[in-house]
Amino acid sequence: MKDVAVKSKRMHVAIVGGGMGGLAAAVALSHRGISVAVYEQSGVLREVGAGVFIYPNSLRQMERMGLGDALARVGARVGAGSEYYRMDGSVVGKILTTDSSGWNGMYGMHRADILKVLADALPAGAIHTGHKCIGFSQDEAGAHLSFENGEVAHADAVIAADGINSVLQKHVVEPSAPEYAGFRAYRGLIAADKLPDWRREAHQVWMGDGKHFMVFPVRGGELLNYVGFVPTSSETAESWSAVGDRDELAAAFAGWDPRVTHLLEKVETCFWWGLYDRKPLGQWVNGRLALLGDAAHPMLPHLGQGANQAIEDGTALAVILQACTQDTPVHEALKRYEALRQPRTSMVQAEARKNGLRYDSKYADLAQRDKEIANSAQLRRSLYDHDIEQETLKFLSLDGVAA
Repeated sequence: MKDVAVKSKRMHVAIVGGGMGGLAAAVALSHRGISVAVYEQSGVLREVGAGVFIYPNSLRQMERMGLGDALARVGARVGAGSEYYRMDGSVVGKILTTDSSGWNGMYGMHRADILKVLADALPAGAIHTGHKCIGFSQDEAGAHLSFENGEVAHADAVIAADGINSVLQKHVVEPSAPEYAGFRAYRGLIAADKLPDWRREAHQVWMGDGKHFMVFPVRGGELLNYVGFVPTSSETAESWSAVGDRDELAAAFAGWDPRVTHLLEKVETCFWWGLYDRKPLGQWVNGRLALLGDAAHPMLPHLGQGANQAIEDGTALAVILQACTQDTPVHEALKRYEALRQPRTSMVQAEARKNGLRYDSKYADLAQRDKEIANSAQLRRSLYDHDIEQETLKFLSLDGVAA
């Protein structure tokens, strides 16, 4: 059995999962002088045809890590023309794209692009692909991981960033099955030059008839990311790479705003995935092991905050672990992370569910829905204004910890 123990005297953190949450946490930790190793079960880091929003609450953190220029090169700034519509195309209201200061820190990103930015920011050799985690243990000396390929690794702390079906979650809490939301999301990318009249900087959302459809730019505006949310009577797998039915997607939005139907005429292939979340977990930490991102708080995509909250998790964790001294047990530091992050992520999970009901017009009176959509700008502003680094420093200060 090959032993890949790290001999560094610095605190060393092992991260299981090489998605956005795991890599962002690794960058945040490394930026603060903590040794990291990321273990990803796939043979390569990749994301197939999927867009994601980066909002001000996470972008300001990544800019502080020195990633601002790299993200600006591959992202698509979202702003002008961003609106909500009814299914017929009548305008409901504007979509907020700035924080309270007016800073437009909002990008549409291709997941593969942001993964590369994060991976490139890590020290050489920090990422280990082809490492499927199959075991965890801990003792006074540290935390220990075993992998299907026969290797083992040791660390001061382990972060489980391995998604909604986390293999490490069972070492923290009793396993709880993800809850199916009753919707299938069809998604894909289309070259922007196929739709020359499209608003290139806009995030646009059409709502109605128990379903909704959205479009936003990625990759510097070269591509448009579209997602159609459609109710189903049976569960759909939570997968980013399952091939969807293009004709079924087009039929679901027949008769909607011509902008939607015209875009769907240009679609050749698409993917689909089922929407799942989970009620807030009572515990995220067990000794030297902590959950992060979807492993701790999977949320529906209706606020676009899933990846952004995972980035907040990683920032908070890095600030807290950086403040550790030799006299601070790792488990105490991780419990501080849990205490700080649980209330906020539970709130965002709940609000994402509520927003999905608005988008899918679960209202007898659509005027009431439209009013709530307009008022939701206040919630979004509070999300975008949040500065997790400053909140964590304040939290530590109140807890008597010097940071």
